Amino acid sequence: MDSHPLPEPGVCAAPAPAAADLAGQMLELDEDDDLEVFSKDATLTDCSSFNTSMPTSPASMINQYKFEEEPDAKDIFITVDNPESHVTAIETFITYRVSTKTTRSEFDSCEYEVRRRYQDFLWLKGKLEEANPTLIIHPLPEKFVMKGMVERFNEDFIETRRKGLHKFLNRIADHPILSFNEDFKVFLTAQAWELTSHKKQGPGFLSRMGDTVRAVAASVRGVKSRPEEFDTLNDYVEVFGQKMSVMDKIAQRVVKEQKEHLEEMKEYGPIYTLWSGSEEELGEPLTAVASCVDKCCREAEEHVNSLSENLVPVLHEYVLCAETLKAVLRRRDNIQAECEAKNDALASKRTDRDALTDSDLSFVFGGFLGKNPEEAKLQKEQRLDGEIEELKDEIEKLEDKAECANTALKVDWERWHRNMQRDIKSSFLYMAERNVDYYEKCLAIWESFLVSHKNDLIAETGREENC
Repeated sequence: MDSHPLPEPGVCAAPAPAAADLAGQMLELDEDDDLEVFSKDATLTDCSSFNTSMPTSPASMINQYKFEEEPDAKDIFITVDNPESHVTAIETFITYRVSTKTTRSEFDSCEYEVRRRYQDFLWLKGKLEEANPTLIIHPLPEKFVMKGMVERFNEDFIETRRKGLHKFLNRIADHPILSFNEDFKVFLTAQAWELTSHKKQGPGFLSRMGDTVRAVAASVRGVKSRPEEFDTLNDYVEVFGQKMSVMDKIAQRVVKEQKEHLEEMKEYGPIYTLWSGSEEELGEPLTAVASCVDKCCREAEEHVNSLSENLVPVLHEYVLCAETLKAVLRRRDNIQAECEAKNDALASKRTDRDALTDSDLSFVFGGFLGKNPEEAKLQKEQRLDGEIEELKDEIEKLEDKAECANTALKVDWERWHRNMQRDIKSSFLYMAERNVDYYEKCLAIWESFLVSHKNDLIAETGREENC
């Protein structure tokens, strides 16, 4: 199952050292050692360390996964908005309006509007993973209430989920393979009753259970020799997930502390206002300080909200992405493990076939029971030959499936990695710009206070000296 990559023009496949393992486990955020994970020599493996050159085979569907010719112009636009609460005798749930505009010819209309609940998004994600086990599908927002949320249906939680669902669908729409999936089209266009009917057309419970059992068996069995490039990718994902988890926790803690500081600042300003009423000589500067504190509070509130809405969600999104990548790698391993198991079975059958001899005691014993030893031996040979040929056909199909899976993962990994770097860089640039803007505004507020009251103090001191 080892791949034999061929160099492809324009693709850099230079080897690089695998990401080092992080020692120990992640510490709680109330410890001073939170940043220890960043001090280790565990630099995230650069994108170039993962070999993206693709094996080709005339018997495979490999060309399906060549993404180089991605369309330049976006031809499908999706908006998720207008959440509505629904209460039934059994449950309470939220639906979201999914509006689609497209110029694709496979759609019967150019505009669609449907309502979907969270379970529908889960169904779509499952169908995409089933059809494309080694493509990286953007994670959905978490199903359960996140820490800090009071209850599942408050406005903040619903809005956070809406944004996540909107991003999920648009990531699929931008994907050169996933966006053409038939279930995705049905999700965007079918009315609620049509979608329910379409869901029932899928494999039955026993079939799904069989697939699950095979996947569990493959994961337990494991792979004998994973290709080195996927070992490197596994190491990268492990380190990436740990670092993103730390960054996510720290960012959430910083925002939480800034909000607490903001609440204290809001109580701080009125104290100066009250004080100015009892200090006639200090009334003007105390009122000015209260005004400065109030202005800084407004800037701080805008600053905290911007970080909460634009930085924290991106970091948390890529914590979920790390888990998605681990699941994709497990599915790739399961495909390889299934192929290896069939090869082992084939080797066992061939051994049994070669071991058939005239002196086989089982055939001699059969002769005592009235069976013709030669005839029994011939029947077993024919049965084994049939099983061997059947296994050969299955192995050929599995090898082709594994080859396609490996190639799909390699190419989609490159695509995901570029998007991740762009998103993280954009978020950090946004954070830097917001910090500079916030502190510059606060600095200008206090400088204006200094300019006006410092001159007043100098003039007052001069008058006292003249007296």
